[in-house]
Amino acid sequence: MTGQKAWYVLHTYSGYENKVKENIELRKDSMDMSENIFRVMVPEEEVAEEKDGMKKTKVRKKFPGYVLVEMVMSDEAWFVVRNTPGVTGFVGSHGAGSKPSPLLDDEVSALLGDKAAPKPIVELSVSLGDRVEITDGAFSGLTGVIEEIDEEQQKLKVLIEMFGRETVAELEFYQVKKEEY
Repeated sequence: MTGQKAWYVLHTYSGYENKVKENIELRKDSMDMSENIFRVMVPEEEVAEEKDGMKKTKVRKKFPGYVLVEMVMSDEAWFVVRNTPGVTGFVGSHGAGSKPSPLLDDEVSALLGDKAAPKPIVELSVSLGDRVEITDGAFSGLTGVIEEIDEEQQKLKVLIEMFGRETVAELEFYQVKKEEY
């Protein structure tokens, strides 16, 4: 049974994603499956957060409990991957030994970053009316009051005073920090 190379999603025990990746790669080599199993990935993203006035960047798993594997879905490859310690099953499989559905090309492109690289997600705990200091961009060094928060786009509208007049500046989360009193 020979098929096309495609990406599949594995469900794993949460916290064991990297171990599962390592185990699949070891089993691929030891069981001579390099013709059927190609790449194994644990999607991660950089997240910037502010704690105690300091900005820190950390890496977190995009999809805790899931691992991506690029493979040709043969009976042997399915068996090797499915029986890897820590793997609880394939996403898109209907059980009883049925083969899973591969990811669509659009989904693969988005996951592998073939599209424009997203900016890191910034966790900023502010509310309407809070004062923020602008730390990046043309308005760097100024302070202002938050008038609007768009969590999804990670943008703020901040009322700043410039040249004796109040002006609304549209800023991204990473460009500000909450002003300490």
